[in-house]
Amino acid sequence: MIFHSLNKSRQALGIMILLSAFLCLQAGHSFAKQTPGELVNWSSDEGIARFERAEKVDFFRLANFFEAQNNKIYCGVASSVIVLNALRVRNGEHQARKPLADTVLSEADRQYIPKPFTPFFDRYTQDNIFTDQAKSKLEILGKPYKREGSDKEVKDGGLQLAQLQKLLQSHELVVTKKVAGEQHSIDEFRKDLKTNLASKDDYILVNYTRKVLGQAGGGHISPIGAFDEQSDSILVMDVNSNKADWVWVSVSLLYDAMNTFDTLENRGYLLISEK
Repeated sequence: MIFHSLNKSRQALGIMILLSAFLCLQAGHSFAKQTPGELVNWSSDEGIARFERAEKVDFFRLANFFEAQNNKIYCGVASSVIVLNALRVRNGEHQARKPLADTVLSEADRQYIPKPFTPFFDRYTQDNIFTDQAKSKLEILGKPYKREGSDKEVKDGGLQLAQLQKLLQSHELVVTKKVAGEQHSIDEFRKDLKTNLASKDDYILVNYTRKVLGQAGGGHISPIGAFDEQSDSILVMDVNSNKADWVWVSVSLLYDAMNTFDTLENRGYLLISEK
């Protein structure tokens, strides 16, 4: 009886060890699925090492004109402002094309400023970037509108990829839209990253969903500042500094985050330059 009990105990212990190992493997598999290509904070030791060896020609102009989004809806607006100012502020022939940033002070604020002096700069802001040729400020904020070719009113705040393209094109920029998925592969995305981030005066904006990155929130838009070939990762300069830091994301993970449906088509990225 004693030996029988010992055998039963050993069998039970063996089953428990196997079960524990199985659960650990499952937990590890689940974790790997949730966090493929772990996000790396750009100010961490690893983040700094990646930045030092990365292709990052675009970063310095983007960083110089970087600004956080003014509200929870304006990620596309803020990203567009950063790129437009990076392209046109103190840039010769394009200097005169910028609007006057005169919306930051009220009439009451201006009463003590002597005329004809103006304290305002010619630059793009998250208030003066809107045009008649693109989705309006109120429509971005949620006002119902009619899509092209339809009489039905819809309400969708923010900017989809095609709408972001149209906003930037309305400022006479060359904007190439790349939709992730069947139209444009991850290999094409990686090639575009290498080419764009190695040359001046052209930029990339990415439209992705945060959930795939393991972040809280939904669809988001931000500029790309650098590409590290060794780790196959890119620096996302997140415009929502109230929610997230700049992070290095693996190319495959960001591509998966772009390869998600948004209203009419998948998300993706824009390649932007002057005409």
